[in-house]
Amino acid sequence: MTRTAAPSPWLEIAVTILLPSVVLMQASGADRLGPTGALALALAFPLGWGLNGWWQRRGFGTLAAIGLVSTLLTGGIGLLRLDGSWFAVKEAGVPALLGLAVAVSAFTRKPLIHALLLQPSLFDVPRLHAALVARGATEAFAQRMRQATLWLSSTFAVSAALNYVLARWLVSSPAGTEAFNAELGRFTLVSWPAIALPTMVMSMALLWWIGRGIQQLAGLHLNDLLLGAQPSQA
Repeated sequence: MTRTAAPSPWLEIAVTILLPSVVLMQASGADRLGPTGALALALAFPLGWGLNGWWQRRGFGTLAAIGLVSTLLTGGIGLLRLDGSWFAVKEAGVPALLGLAVAVSAFTRKPLIHALLLQPSLFDVPRLHAALVARGATEAFAQRMRQATLWLSSTFAVSAALNYVLARWLVSSPAGTEAFNAELGRFTLVSWPAIALPTMVMSMALLWWIGRGIQQLAGLHLNDLLLGAQPSQA
């Protein structure tokens, strides 16, 4: 079976961020689509993107499913004409709940970082385990992964705080109005560089720290474990 090529990240940004923002800010007037029509059309882009990904992969990844739920919640707030403060609660609540779940998993036998990073479809996990056992470093690695899971949880906490502050700052009008749609469009545009980029930097630092731990404890580079990659030069 041939694997579907991964979509361009720039196309994903255009479909899920830029197009919805333009629709919300430019088509919400009464002489155009109106607040409800513009909101429905704007949300159709990320929903359609997510459903298309589900169709191609025959299933939802965890993050994709969360994104769809978040989009539906935004639509519900707009269609039910709830107070704009509920949007800030939703924007902060989703990453906060995720961060809590990640933090709790750090104290279980399988911290969530294992499922997110050490995927058997990407990495040679048995080789890593064998190297750790040979060096007697299994428990030290488990401790490092628990610390990494708590670090990952902190990135969700930062995202929740930034989401809430930015949403309260930019979105203050009642849902279901043209002003709410315009503010939601601006929030969508601003949130990517203001929130996604800092959390991305934190995640990259976390990946580097985990990779350094694998090198120290197992004597392997991440590239050595990546399936299909060329071995690292000593």
